[in-house]
Amino acid sequence: MGSAKEGEELESLAEGLRNFDGVKRKRAISDLVKRLGNSDRVGSRTIRGFGEDAAVLKIDNDNFILLAVDGIWGRLLNADPWWAGYCAVLVNVNDIAAMGGTPMAMVNLTSTQKKDICEELGRGMEDGVKKFGVPMVGGHLHPDTSYDALDVGIIGTVKRDSVIYSNGANPGDRVLAAIDLDGRIYPNYNLAWDNTTKRSPAEIKRQLDTMVEIGEKKLATAGKDISNPGTLGTLGMLLECSGVGAIVELDKIPGPDAEQISIEHWLKMYPGTGFVLTVENEEKGAECIKIFRDAGIEASIIGEIDNSKKLKITNGDETVTVFDLDKEIITGIVSREREK
Repeated sequence: MGSAKEGEELESLAEGLRNFDGVKRKRAISDLVKRLGNSDRVGSRTIRGFGEDAAVLKIDNDNFILLAVDGIWGRLLNADPWWAGYCAVLVNVNDIAAMGGTPMAMVNLTSTQKKDICEELGRGMEDGVKKFGVPMVGGHLHPDTSYDALDVGIIGTVKRDSVIYSNGANPGDRVLAAIDLDGRIYPNYNLAWDNTTKRSPAEIKRQLDTMVEIGEKKLATAGKDISNPGTLGTLGMLLECSGVGAIVELDKIPGPDAEQISIEHWLKMYPGTGFVLTVENEEKGAECIKIFRDAGIEASIIGEIDNSKKLKITNGDETVTVFDLDKEIITGIVSREREK
């Protein structure tokens, strides 16, 4: 049996993750999506829109276009403009990879009247382009704003039968987490795990291609790249979109040594290369794990999907709820396909 102290520590961890700014800031998405209504379904090209890491658009019977955009969190930009520019490339490339796609090109919207910040944002984007091998082909500059901001959009391609959606998790599926642990806490921003700056472009391409292979082999029922809400916050968004719940074993989540970083800090962190997936069974999970590990990404099965609509965590003795998706929202987006 777990001690009262262990139970209190688990409750405290759940509360810290539930009230993390990286999670809470996502709730505003719900109001905008409601206001937009069915805007994503206008015309005949949309296969999937709101709720996915990238929109899925039909171009022919065999291939889809992936389209995404990400804005850089203001606190990151203020902490280190170069890193903000670099991460603007990284996060967009990951959005395409998460869906089993191949990124093609990016555009940016840069807003600042400060020449030094503009230069650092540009330098960061240039270094990101060289590292990830995806061109920045255009954009727009606001040179007279009263604020500093950076937004980047990206386009990619994917075979129509290889897309990894966010809404496909089903009760009984296994939950898998994959993170490149060979990195460090970024010095100027302690919510970022920097694994990519020391890796070669070839190594990074191999890591991103893991999701292409998983998509082509149809090994995953759902997936997302781990983003600002952290590992469990991102899993929570996947569960919300799929209309399901899960229980996660904390000690199975890939992470660095406990002496290096606390579990709460780690679970709030944005890893440079990290994904959460669901798979139908242990065999498909083992195949995914091998694909990831062959590319230098640590991976393990960390839990199981259920129909509770709750994300629960356990230390083996105690179990607590992080998100109760019947009572609260993360983004508020449940896939229309799951609602039918």
